[in-house]
Amino acid sequence: MSDQTLGAQHPGAVLRGAVDLSSLRERATTAAAPAPATGDAPAPPLVFDATDANFATVLELSRTVPVVVDLWAEWCGPCKQLSPVLEKIVTELGGRLVLAKVDVDANPQLAQSFRAQSIPLVVALVAGQPVQLFTGAVPEQQVREVFAQLLQLAAQQGVTGTVPQGPVDPDAEQREEEVSALPPLHQEAFEAIEAGDYARAATAYEAALVEDPRDEQARAGLGQVRLLERVQGLDLQDSRAAAAAAPEDPEAQFAVADLDLAGGHVEDAFGRLLDLFAVLPDDERAPVRERLLELFGLVGDTDPRVLRARGRLSSLLF
Repeated sequence: MSDQTLGAQHPGAVLRGAVDLSSLRERATTAAAPAPATGDAPAPPLVFDATDANFATVLELSRTVPVVVDLWAEWCGPCKQLSPVLEKIVTELGGRLVLAKVDVDANPQLAQSFRAQSIPLVVALVAGQPVQLFTGAVPEQQVREVFAQLLQLAAQQGVTGTVPQGPVDPDAEQREEEVSALPPLHQEAFEAIEAGDYARAATAYEAALVEDPRDEQARAGLGQVRLLERVQGLDLQDSRAAAAAAPEDPEAQFAVADLDLAGGHVEDAFGRLLDLFAVLPDDERAPVRERLLELFGLVGDTDPRVLRARGRLSSLLF
């Protein structure tokens, strides 16, 4: 099975390029990791931590039951919003899926293999092969829909095993408490995202930034929900046709750039806006620069694609 993608029809699904797990498949490991239950062997937990050292065993587990992989970091506010939702749904599914949690700061090889340029990033493993799901703190109903599609795909690949109700990661309850203890405006944004009300979520994050301009979690969340709000309801073919018909219309080009970024075509999105910036008069360039900076922030300032795009932007400015 080649790398596959689910969730592309969902407006919030920011998908990355194909992942490369070859080095992880080949790595021999003696570290403890979840394994399928056989005979009297204990069942693996439904939610567990995956690491660079034990991931070969996680890949093997995915030949029995689909494995959802949650790439997160301690500093990531949207991660703390999404993780309890994933844990809740996986637990409700009663062992038809398991959830492997990857701290990207502690596991750089996995972060690189999955190209985790923006987190939370959620992918799946079916029979050892990656299936890309979505990026960002998406609403609970959308997670349920994507997981249902994942189970259908797994069944097509013959991966229909279940894990008996084993223990859940002991940190799960603590993470749920952390979500419930979010600052009021962050909690309001999270609830709005779950309801699919991206405009209200953006307003809450904007208010949080007024209270504390250094709130990086609010800044990251605001960028994500603004993108979700903009691409909601857009049709890719119609948007591309409109952009082709009006190559110097910023709004038409913005729509396709947003859709490209949401589809994982990062360089296409940047290239489209940089080409537009290059042909516009100086007094019309500001909105394009602002949109580029916003998209740079979503992908990550240290990403090589961002660094290249920033270099070209600088050359166009000076």
